[in-house]
Amino acid sequence: MERIPEVEVMDTWEEAREYDAMDFTQVNQEFAELAIELGPETGLILDAGTGTARIPIIIAKQRSRSGVANASQWQITGIDLSANMLFIGNQNIEEAGLQEQIKLEQIDAKQLPYPDDQFDMVISNSIVHHLSEPLLFFQELQRVLKPQGGIFLRDLARPSSETELNTLVEQYAGDCNDHQKKLFRDSLQAAYTLDEIINLSESAGLENMRIYQSSDRHWTAERPYRVLK
Repeated sequence: MERIPEVEVMDTWEEAREYDAMDFTQVNQEFAELAIELGPETGLILDAGTGTARIPIIIAKQRSRSGVANASQWQITGIDLSANMLFIGNQNIEEAGLQEQIKLEQIDAKQLPYPDDQFDMVISNSIVHHLSEPLLFFQELQRVLKPQGGIFLRDLARPSSETELNTLVEQYAGDCNDHQKKLFRDSLQAAYTLDEIINLSESAGLENMRIYQSSDRHWTAERPYRVLK
């Protein structure tokens, strides 16, 4: 199925509210748990396309509940281009009492202002399908990561046919309102295929990556943080 791009920034108040109201609890929880598993004990973490900061909040709470040593020393910077997403995200962070661990910045993931080798890990859930030039993001990810840095990316995979698209929308957004269904449908149509993601990763020079189909609607790209000896 041909890719149909969508806008890079979901920046209306309605879109931000609708997105935050959608129930991604299970997939977000799974994402957070694997991010913790792949990541360092302590360090600087970049969450690209953080949206309303639901995943950084889950990560911070999960590490604390699990009794992780120095749990508060995962300092997470969440970036997004949407001012309204970040406004809701800051409200969510304040409500969770995690202002010391999570900070949000309005930044383009394709043009990061950070120096080389800054972050111990880069995570991102569902940003790539928004990007018209995803290679720029992969190149920036490579640049700002420390040589031993961890990577955990996940996003939607474009269905192969209209029939498969309709099945996924009905299965995972059947109980949502019409606007939420449209958001999900548009995202699936804008997503990249697994082969396209593998090519982007290789073109950006990312090494030791495991890239695979992780569900009927997602791809995952991961690389564990390495402890230097």
